[in-house]
Amino acid sequence: MYGQYINISGRIITEKGTPISKAKVFTSKTNITFTDAQGNYSLSIPKNTNITLEIEHPDFNFVSQPIQASSNDIVLDISLKTLVEKEIPEIIFKGTRKSSDLTAKQIDVQNINKMPSISGGIEEILNTAFVSTADELSSFYRVRGGNYDENLVYLNGVEIYKPLTVRSGQQEGMSIINPNMVSTVNFSAGGFEARYGDKMSSVLDINYRRPKKFESILEASLLGGAATIGFADKNQKFSGIGGIRYRNTDMILNTMNGDTNFNPEYFDAQTFLKYEFNPKWNISFLGIYSSNNFEMVPKTREVEFGTLTHPIKINVAYNGKEKDRYRTLNGTFSLQFKPMHKWIFALDGYAFHSKEKEYYDISSGYLIRDFDTETGEMVPSYNYGGQIDHGRNNLDMFVTGTQLKTQYSITVNSILEAGIKYQNEDIRNLMNQWQLIDSIDYSIPHPISLPGELDSSDLILNNSRNANNKLSSNRLNGYLQYTTKFMWNNTRILINAGIRVSHWDFNGKTDFSPRAQIGIKPNWDIDMLFRFATGFYYQPPFYKEAMRLDGSLNENIKSQRSVHFILGNDYEFTMLKKRPFKLTTEIYYKKLDDLIPYFVDNVRIIYTGENNSKGYAYGIDARLNGEFVPGAESWISVSYGRTKENIDGKGYIPRPTDPKFKVGLFFQDYMKEYPQLKASVNLVYASGLPNGAPLFSDPYKYQTKLSDYKRADVGLTYVFVDQGLNKAKKSSSLKKLKELSLGLEIFNVFDIKNTISNQWIRDINSSLSYAVPNKSTGRFFNVKLNVKF
Repeated sequence: MYGQYINISGRIITEKGTPISKAKVFTSKTNITFTDAQGNYSLSIPKNTNITLEIEHPDFNFVSQPIQASSNDIVLDISLKTLVEKEIPEIIFKGTRKSSDLTAKQIDVQNINKMPSISGGIEEILNTAFVSTADELSSFYRVRGGNYDENLVYLNGVEIYKPLTVRSGQQEGMSIINPNMVSTVNFSAGGFEARYGDKMSSVLDINYRRPKKFESILEASLLGGAATIGFADKNQKFSGIGGIRYRNTDMILNTMNGDTNFNPEYFDAQTFLKYEFNPKWNISFLGIYSSNNFEMVPKTREVEFGTLTHPIKINVAYNGKEKDRYRTLNGTFSLQFKPMHKWIFALDGYAFHSKEKEYYDISSGYLIRDFDTETGEMVPSYNYGGQIDHGRNNLDMFVTGTQLKTQYSITVNSILEAGIKYQNEDIRNLMNQWQLIDSIDYSIPHPISLPGELDSSDLILNNSRNANNKLSSNRLNGYLQYTTKFMWNNTRILINAGIRVSHWDFNGKTDFSPRAQIGIKPNWDIDMLFRFATGFYYQPPFYKEAMRLDGSLNENIKSQRSVHFILGNDYEFTMLKKRPFKLTTEIYYKKLDDLIPYFVDNVRIIYTGENNSKGYAYGIDARLNGEFVPGAESWISVSYGRTKENIDGKGYIPRPTDPKFKVGLFFQDYMKEYPQLKASVNLVYASGLPNGAPLFSDPYKYQTKLSDYKRADVGLTYVFVDQGLNKAKKSSSLKKLKELSLGLEIFNVFDIKNTISNQWIRDINSSLSYAVPNKSTGRFFNVKLNVKF
């Protein structure tokens, strides 16, 4: 097969003979390479075929060079002419980074749709590169030991919120981000700029795109479907993109352990419209409506767990059901004014409304049995119990706000940015949930009565949470930051420094957050960038953090604080026939103060409502990405980290999201003879999280961990039509299609039932608590059709 190709190579140089590095050299969308520091390039092309070699570079004129058919290798040097408008005396740094933030990593949008994903969002691609997800059904993720609430998510420059009462990935449905509408994705795992808000762990910055002409995308699979339409007028003044999605995960939920009837339905509709009045003024609107309906009727469940020396089996029978409903609305109006080339103003008005209902009444009876370690047979046991779980939780959250941002370019290399934001939060929560551990004649923790005696004392619940809270509060925050680039001898320097100020009138607290970044790029033969970032990252409490375990609100609650120290290195090089690669490494340490301890119930974080803990986090992340296969980006990431806390001075223990060791791999491949057949693979291995602790218990008594997380997903796609090597013929009925592909996704290839959380039960004889594992979904085959017009 390799003999059907020849090699074309040479140098890309200036008119004066100086080598040009990082020039893009390609013959198609999938056959791409970049020149190295000496201007060298090398590509494989089909033998005896006329092709066109194209060269792009932001500082030089575009070149399109026809290549005559040949059966032998070709050596060709090409000279590029410098763009006249780039010949200015001031120093201008050029690059592909879409964000000025030195800690931000850009994610190629094209890879999002190529990755097999159950949740259908971009969080799956983050899981193999930067973060750890809660489970494969969820869009929640953890970053460097932080919990799910410590992550900022921006959509078109406005922070977005998620429902607060979601307990599991089964309820959640879909990510709020529609991947078919995304233009750019940048992610920072810490040390981010002052223009980003007040959270302790990370920031995910997403922008939706503006179509240049009419387009449409249709998707259909066994899990649901999606449709996206984009348009633009002839003058490119008015453009818009909109999409609807429907998902039903019933089929994949049935791969979980147990006999349960599921009826999960998720739907959303989104639109992004923009109109430019003139070069100075434009207005845009982003609207999102989401509806999640989740119904579950459990019947029976059988779980084997424990250790090799003490295996345990539990049989559970259920009665009752759970019915949840989530409705969310997001809307943002943005007005942008550009009075001059150097100055930009942006005014945003936004609103978020979420109505959430979580109703359940589920009774269960269970029998706990041991195995004989020698014979493997079940041992008769009298360890049994039963419980009733009741919940009537209603939450209505309405968040409105406005923000004004400005950016002024002092010089071509120096920028001053500032912003101020006002936000009102109106939250109403009616909560009544409790658990009764009960049987015919007893209730734990109530003492057992003697047979024949009537006990008229009160019934005591195992745990309960009740609230009737109405919280209306206001937040005011602002930022000021300065970014500059300059040369120090032959070394390039970038410095960013800024400060944030935030105030919440509920607790009357004001926080000041200074932050700084510095980047150093030496004039070495090897392409390296060194980065250092530090700063104070306060996380002002939201409603969840301010609520105590008994449901009351703590008016004296303080902001949690994390002080970041991050040292990073970016090393760009070529290998495997001069293809570009990048190795990114970061070492971090975070000092944590005024922490609010919390319990983890699947993906729900339940806070104690008190600032009675402190802690720390440290670790190292490394990621190698590049074209292991020409024209197809892949990567492998490795990380190690620890995070611990000290609650009430009792000593340091791992936090519930202690990360430890993780390896993630995303690999793309295709056949040279049949480039239409493509494959992608996700592999994730992660050390088990701490086991957690039952609600209202002492976490110091529960210091075991879950089993390690191991998962592999595979996607196989056959592309019938695309805009690269496989365009439809003019006589074909498919000539109007931009892309037509059919894919097979295999989720959890090795059918590994990972433990994602625990359910805690007790038996009546010993009053012991057992951590019964909740397993993830099993192997599932999904067929996916994708059509683009």
